[in-house]
Amino acid sequence: MSIRVLVVDDSVVVRRLVTRILEEEADIEVVGAAANGRIALAKLAQLEVDVVTLDIEMPEMAGLATLAGLRARWPWLPVIMFSTLTARGAEATLEALALGASDYVTKPTGLHNPAEALAAVKAELLPRIRALHGRNRAAAPSPTPAATSPGPAAAPAVRTPVVRPANARIDVVAIGVSTGGPNALAELLPALPSTFPVPIVIVQHMPPVFTRMLANRLDGRCAVSVIEAEGGELLLPGRIHIAAGGQHLALVRQGTSVITVANDDPPENSCRPAVDVLFRSVAGLYGTGALAVVLTGMGQDGLRGAEAIRLAGGQVLAQDEASSVVWGMPGFVARAGLADAVLPLDDLAAEIGRRVAAGRPLPILGKLG
Repeated sequence: MSIRVLVVDDSVVVRRLVTRILEEEADIEVVGAAANGRIALAKLAQLEVDVVTLDIEMPEMAGLATLAGLRARWPWLPVIMFSTLTARGAEATLEALALGASDYVTKPTGLHNPAEALAAVKAELLPRIRALHGRNRAAAPSPTPAATSPGPAAAPAVRTPVVRPANARIDVVAIGVSTGGPNALAELLPALPSTFPVPIVIVQHMPPVFTRMLANRLDGRCAVSVIEAEGGELLLPGRIHIAAGGQHLALVRQGTSVITVANDDPPENSCRPAVDVLFRSVAGLYGTGALAVVLTGMGQDGLRGAEAIRLAGGQVLAQDEASSVVWGMPGFVARAGLADAVLPLDDLAAEIGRRVAAGRPLPILGKLG
């Protein structure tokens, strides 16, 4: 059965572009299009729809108001926002995600011809439609389609991991996350106390500008400081560093300190920043003192990095399937046997706190939650 999509955008050009992309796929059917939110809500009441693509800026009824109305009647319907690569677009997109949007795609800019624009949107949109539709069906009493399941991950390389000493202490927490990440981070990070004793480094798959906006929003909600890491920042206890969009983030030692380094190396797993890049550097620097956390997201970025951390004697946690928007990244890690524990999102803050507290006086962590 085809995935039924409703395309909502005030631009005739964008509606035609998206419709053309989707109708080329054998497993996707465009069942309708709407020029604004009022029309979209009316069509949703009449049509059987599996996924909605929704523009943020529209006349009469804009994307955020449409999303609020849609969520009131169809709380589990996957919605993919169309956004612009601007500060205004980033802020509106993050607000849409907080209101219940499933994911987003950025409109192509600076491309020289329609074919490039078509390819860019296609590469971003199609995997999201398939993954979110699969996740939505998995919530119902029917089997998850194999195409959208993480599937069995490749077995880790046969190497002897470093034996973790019984008194090993966590000195850094590294987090990798993608689809569903802003909301997952907004739930996880504010649960950490201001006395959190180690630095946190994060790769969230997002473009430039979006990561800065995300860091600013989280900084206003967290007891610890949250910044966008552009390179050269000193890692300090109780500070959260989020990789800047469009650049890989790694850690290097400088004397007795550790600093962030950003680079423009080629994408890994079609991502830049990539979780694997960060996790490998964390494994090399911290070894048994590393704790990696893999949260909701499409694809398998973080799998090889988690393997590197486990081989170095570090620890790995993964978010469970039920609480993930898409159980791709954490699913690959869990199925490869690399996770020390697979937990619901609302249990992860306490588990991180428990592991970081090992070997430290408990009062230093304060109260979690």
